[in-house]
Amino acid sequence: MAGPRPVVFSGPSGAGKSTLLKKLMKEYDSVLGFSVSHTTRNPRPGEENGKDYHYVTREVMQAAINKGEFIESAVFSGNMYGTSKAAVQDVQAKNLICILDIDMQGVKNIKGTDLNPIYISIQPPSMAVLEKRLRDRKTESEENLQKRLHAAMLEMDFSKEPGVFDAIVVNDNLEEAYGQLKQALLEEINNVKKINMSS
Repeated sequence: MAGPRPVVFSGPSGAGKSTLLKKLMKEYDSVLGFSVSHTTRNPRPGEENGKDYHYVTREVMQAAINKGEFIESAVFSGNMYGTSKAAVQDVQAKNLICILDIDMQGVKNIKGTDLNPIYISIQPPSMAVLEKRLRDRKTESEENLQKRLHAAMLEMDFSKEPGVFDAIVVNDNLEEAYGQLKQALLEEINNVKKINMSS
């Protein structure tokens, strides 16, 4: 795929990925682009089709996966999620760094493709902090919360495997975590800025 190297963000729910990504997108909106994932879940209030997700039926998504149109896909809480090749190419075609926000399973899937992204893991300082953050949201049933915590534990173990991630950012202090994140992406961001200035 032509264009700047994409960036894969991974990390457990509650690690603060969305907050860090929002800051990054705000500061570097001329350089970064989001690949819009597909999902079979229903939109939440305020979410827009084509902006937050491409909302599709299970049949449509399964057919596209079978045709090899997806870089990665996973099932979470009974719903399918995935990143299509077209979604990434749309962003790269604009000469933007494509941001992919995916789970551990997705990271493993992408390792088997020719995408060659920069892999970044966003981690909470501890499981206790993560649990508190998730409980404070008050959006999950106890059963879902336990599922998320279990998934988080697996993700944190996975991130310790050598060579999986190019950078691991522990989000204890937002400003410090953001600084580390920028540092990990600076070279690629500057490359894209140079190209965009000369074109």
